[in-house]
Amino acid sequence: MRRWRVPRPGKASGLLKASNLWKALGVAGFLGVAATGAVIVRSERRRRSYTPEEIRERLHARLDEEEPGRRP
Repeated sequence: MRRWRVPRPGKASGLLKASNLWKALGVAGFLGVAATGAVIVRSERRRRSYTPEEIRERLHARLDEEEPGRRP
């Protein structure tokens, strides 16, 4: 009969450490993708809340700031 070794607390095998590392990296990657998606959605919502006239006014204001007097 085979005897199973019970791991001691604080003494993890190399495989156990590696799997925990990969699991943590996977969770961190997932959270990073989710956070990036939330930021993109928020900025897109702000962008779409402007009317075309407001966008045009903002673009003209930025153009005047860069080169005053040069408006098509």
